[in-house]
Amino acid sequence: MSSEKGSNNLFSSKLGMILSVLGIAVGTGNIWRFPRIAAQNGGEEGAGAFLIAWLCCLFLFSIPLIIAEYGIGRNGRKGVVGSFVKLVGSKFGWMGAFIGFVATAIMFYYSVVAGWSLFYLIESVTATMPASLQEANMVWNGFQDSMLPSVFHALMMLGGGFIVMKGISSIEKINKLLIPALLLIVVISLIRAVTLPGSGVGLTYLFTPDWSSLTEPQLWLEALTQNAWDTGAAWGLILSYGAYMRSKDDITISAFQTGIGNNMVSILAAMTIFATVFGTLGNTMSNGEILEVMKTSGPASTGLTFIWMPQLFNEMAGGSIFGILFFLGLTFAAFSSLISMIELASRVFVDMGVSRKKATIGICVTGFLLGMPSALSTEILANQDFVWSVGLMVSGAFMSFAVIKFGPKKFATEIVNNGEQSHSLGKWWEIIIKYVVPVEVITLLGWWIYLSVTSYAPDSWYNPLSSFSVATIIVQWGIAMGLLYFYNSKLVKKTMESSTPVS
Repeated sequence: MSSEKGSNNLFSSKLGMILSVLGIAVGTGNIWRFPRIAAQNGGEEGAGAFLIAWLCCLFLFSIPLIIAEYGIGRNGRKGVVGSFVKLVGSKFGWMGAFIGFVATAIMFYYSVVAGWSLFYLIESVTATMPASLQEANMVWNGFQDSMLPSVFHALMMLGGGFIVMKGISSIEKINKLLIPALLLIVVISLIRAVTLPGSGVGLTYLFTPDWSSLTEPQLWLEALTQNAWDTGAAWGLILSYGAYMRSKDDITISAFQTGIGNNMVSILAAMTIFATVFGTLGNTMSNGEILEVMKTSGPASTGLTFIWMPQLFNEMAGGSIFGILFFLGLTFAAFSSLISMIELASRVFVDMGVSRKKATIGICVTGFLLGMPSALSTEILANQDFVWSVGLMVSGAFMSFAVIKFGPKKFATEIVNNGEQSHSLGKWWEIIIKYVVPVEVITLLGWWIYLSVTSYAPDSWYNPLSSFSVATIIVQWGIAMGLLYFYNSKLVKKTMESSTPVS
């Protein structure tokens, strides 16, 4: 690219870029996934220990990797495979492809969750809010037992594909609308939630640490994968958007804005959900019983947001209006994140010489078909969420490996600190990316596998059909890595021979 000035192939402004990157990360991962993971990992005294681990992972995993992704993408000016190859060479193209595949595998079921959001938006417009847990469960179970999840899954893939076909300028424009609207709606919802009688008990539980929980490897594994989910770190999505980043945009500052801004939304969403559940049930149940309800709202608490948020709005004056606004915001969030996943996968094929239209259509059709099992079964969705969320740790390790091979100091001085930045990336980042991230991944994965075999699931860890076993992870990762490694040379050759510009 000869010049960036006035180019339609780059983000037009720093604000547009940050909002688009927040569109990657601020989504159902904050509002749907974070509260349920916090509930799942809460101890007897509270969920604060999980929050501590989660915040540690923000600064010791997510932000350092976001910096790497921005740099790799802006340096390569291609998708995840092409930019990876440019940094570390053709032998390692399959690693970039695996990073892209993990995000794409998440896209398959993420579109289903996005469809749930759209259904509940329509439900909030056309029906009254459920007045009890029983009514809320009837709506949830009736929806899940029908073909509607498949229909709404298709609608979300169709809408996301339409935006991606238009290119980065279209993505930027829609995120400038969607993300501010979502943030406003989340704040309004929280303000109302904390005024419910008994909501303070829920907030106290959320922020009170059960210190003994910090010795559990499962908690740290969940905290790290959730933080990667929250921020978009190691997905390759920020790398893909980094390809459209202007040279004068400061990578270090952008990474901190992305990571911290996103995690603030997660905290606000968790406060809203915990305040709602405790405020709604506090007069009829003990804290332990309430927590058990939160943990059993669908497989792995998948129904938590969708079962409890309607009850929050039923408690509000003018709650129907706020309900519509909330599910509109949730749908916006889900849609903006889904767009980035479709963009990542489509960009890989655009880099190989396929037209953007054909690549996007192909990805959307494939995404619909491979997402159907999750649309038909929340048990399958929970398995896919487990397998590929943990897969983000491997993606993070591959990102770290690429920077280490290139040279962390060289990466910082030549790619990040390019002379146009306002804040220079310091030595701390080199230490974290070179030593801390690899140790985190190896230690947590090894620790979890050992305890799964010896303590957690000694009778099922070897069964690939068990939803949360070691074997189901190894088999699914192994198939993906094996195929990508086998076809590495063909994939790299097509990617690097194409002269397709960033578009």
